[in-house]
Amino acid sequence: MIHEKYYEELEKQKKITERKNEKTDFYNGIFDRYRYPVLDREYAPLTWRYDLNKETNPFFEERLGVNAVMNSGAIGLNGKFYLVARVEGADRKSFFAVAESESGIDGFHFWDYPIELADLYPEETNVYDMRLTKHEDGYIYGVFCSESKDTSVNDLSAAVAAAGIVRTKDLKSWERLPNLKTLRSPQQRNVVLHPEFVDGKYAFYTRPMDDFIDTGSGGGVGFGLCDDITHAVIDEEKITSMRKYHQITEAKNGAGAVPIKTDLGWIHIAHGVRNTAAGLRYVLYAFACDLKDPSKVIAEPSGMLLGPRGEERVGDVSNVVFTNGAIVRDNGEVFLYYASSDTRLHVATSTIERLKDFVFHTPSDPGRSVLCVRQRNEMISKNLELLKG
Repeated sequence: MIHEKYYEELEKQKKITERKNEKTDFYNGIFDRYRYPVLDREYAPLTWRYDLNKETNPFFEERLGVNAVMNSGAIGLNGKFYLVARVEGADRKSFFAVAESESGIDGFHFWDYPIELADLYPEETNVYDMRLTKHEDGYIYGVFCSESKDTSVNDLSAAVAAAGIVRTKDLKSWERLPNLKTLRSPQQRNVVLHPEFVDGKYAFYTRPMDDFIDTGSGGGVGFGLCDDITHAVIDEEKITSMRKYHQITEAKNGAGAVPIKTDLGWIHIAHGVRNTAAGLRYVLYAFACDLKDPSKVIAEPSGMLLGPRGEERVGDVSNVVFTNGAIVRDNGEVFLYYASSDTRLHVATSTIERLKDFVFHTPSDPGRSVLCVRQRNEMISKNLELLKG
């Protein structure tokens, strides 16, 4: 017998999941923000959280809780928008689940079951933050963080991060491949597969790390090639977007969404982290790499592209925005999916032309306050002359 409380909670859920999203009045000319998250814990199906049987759950208590829905890979297929979301249970374990939408800004709903990955690594404790790459070899690849306990030290918080790899053609059947090996970096997070072969090889954007939290000697976003993705090994990593003192990438940075191909270069939307008195602050930033040599940075606009605002700044890990997915439509529209404070998922929309204009025409950071003021004053002077007519 289905508990009557189920129908009451279902109606409450529908008011959230079926509401229409709307643009806010935020303006910067680069992208538009939307009022409501596209996914959060309230979108998790009740069948995932509750035993609906009144006999075995007389008080209709949440048996397997969901704490947050965040960092989602994104892909467009057959005219629809698909997200492979990180769903974090109340037990802190994350898993992946597919949500789809017709519009890309609202109406997302999860498929009946989360993704069940092949259990290749018995030591693996947690998985999260999948990037989805539609590769020219015909597969859709998911690259994610595979986390295990670091047994080399007597510390319950010590962990080891590796890049897990799966592939599919329909988001339903997933083949798990061995984890990526980087011979010169002990740990990897935020790894992204490039959508095209480079010199006949699979290309990855990496984030070399000395340990689980700190990048240590890791200088920024790396780039490496491998011959065989079914046994992916990268011997050498070249640094592309570098960490820099007193910029938004000072503490660490990492690849975000799969790079977007334009006629001027590959546009990356990544995350940069700096330390503050309140802890780490994560923002998004953009850069571009050469079409023929995607390890070579050719444009670095100054400052952040997107940072947390208002309610986005509050959550399990406050003052954070993070992306690992964007969808580009045939008409040039760009849908950027970003999480706020490790709690919920949002969308910002732009176009290829607007992003190109931002990346290639925004001046780079000169690195010192005196030079930044000079840079700004030059623009102000031109504007005042223009206003005089």
